Amino acid sequence: MVEVVCSTVIDAPLEAVWAVLRDFSGAGPIPGSNLAGALEGGRTAAAVGATRAAATQSGAALRERLIDLDDRKHTLKTCLVDTPLPLYGYVAHQFLRRVTDGDRTFWQWRASFATDPQRRDDFAARIAEDVMAAGFASVRARVSRTRSAGSEPAVMRVARAATAATATAPGPLEAAIVQVSRHGGPEVLENARANVLPPGPGQVRVRHSAIGINYIDVYCRTGAYPLLAPPGVPGMEAAGIVVDVGEGVVGFLPGDRVAYAAPPVGAYASVRNIAADALVLVPPSIDDETAAAAMLKGLSAEYLLHRVHRVREGDRVLVHSAAGGVGLLLCQWAKKLGAVVVGTVSSADKARLARDHGCDYPIVSRGTGFLKAVQDATKGKGCDVVYDGIGKASFLESFEALAMCGHLVSYGQASGPLDPVDPAIFSRKSASLTRPVLFHYTADPETLRAMAAILFAAIDAGLRAAPRQRYPLSQAAQAHRDLEGRRTVGASILVP
Repeated sequence: MVEVVCSTVIDAPLEAVWAVLRDFSGAGPIPGSNLAGALEGGRTAAAVGATRAAATQSGAALRERLIDLDDRKHTLKTCLVDTPLPLYGYVAHQFLRRVTDGDRTFWQWRASFATDPQRRDDFAARIAEDVMAAGFASVRARVSRTRSAGSEPAVMRVARAATAATATAPGPLEAAIVQVSRHGGPEVLENARANVLPPGPGQVRVRHSAIGINYIDVYCRTGAYPLLAPPGVPGMEAAGIVVDVGEGVVGFLPGDRVAYAAPPVGAYASVRNIAADALVLVPPSIDDETAAAAMLKGLSAEYLLHRVHRVREGDRVLVHSAAGGVGLLLCQWAKKLGAVVVGTVSSADKARLARDHGCDYPIVSRGTGFLKAVQDATKGKGCDVVYDGIGKASFLESFEALAMCGHLVSYGQASGPLDPVDPAIFSRKSASLTRPVLFHYTADPETLRAMAAILFAAIDAGLRAAPRQRYPLSQAAQAHRDLEGRRTVGASILVP
């Protein structure tokens, strides 16, 4: 499929632009023609099912149909039903959003279709220039004429009345935050209030509905990772609704559901600004709490299993902290890939939970004393890959649990940073050591969104990622105590 996306900003209120755009009979040219086309069958211009017809220069018929229109969301959808051109399955989506920096309107137009391979570039350019650009110009001119005449269509008056109460002021928004007053224990997490200014260039202002809790938040709080200078707001993961967007932002609009898992810190807040490049759109099939719980841990599982070490059917995999947020996802996903999964947990209850999530051989251990059980589970062969987020306490034993030519992936240090190690020890098994960082893999926005798409598809296919613990944002300190005390399983979230 070919996808063409164009957008523009019109210097007019959203209601004025929508009043013109929803008039299907005059919303720009039909693809393949320079004519807007005439309505058939006496249908009104805004009626779903309305069809307009025109002709190519050679006289061949072109017909486009309105298949969806939503006055509340300011969206419409059309398709081609007759065309002599090799445009197969042509569907176009258009939507408007209010630009709060001035009384202006953002308009995005997205079309997808299939065509002959040798015609892809030609038709993509023609749709962008002859249809979308011409449509933008036509509607802009009609809006200008309507406003100059001093008239206001009835639909515009109705839309203005309906949206006046929900229009977002462009000024600062007050937010509840949790800040680290100084590096230290959970007691240094303090509740406070802050004003969040409108987004700057390239930024999006997001109102959070759920905030993910991760061990990296503990590292920031204690100062183990130099990512937060007190007083500062921790947190790297959240989901919510776009309030407004800054200059130059393309692809995100007010009202969009979004999620992220990326620096800089600042997620422990009810509202924040963040770079648009860090965001992904959340599909309708996934709720905000699952998105907030799954982004960082799910993207971690995705890159650990598919990029750092590509797990294949029959691989023997050891997952430490198998009942934790990342651990449960690793167990499930590795099992779906056909691996034999061994996992360490700290209690019998967690062992049962890990087994329920795909762990074939759960081992009750608190980071040490697991080697014999691993050897027994693998019949002395060891594991092809070990995913170790514990760090100092488990590192040497994890190495011993490797199979010949195995791969030790050290992706965290919950028990403390690793002691210095002589690389020569890996020659005993021709083993390899990796110390990956998720944010290096997601730094490119296209790669990030591709990884998120794989994660969301896995969740839709049955990967269980919903949070198992929920805390009010004001109880972030207790959430940290529970996390560090190993009183949590799976993912936890804060709710503003």
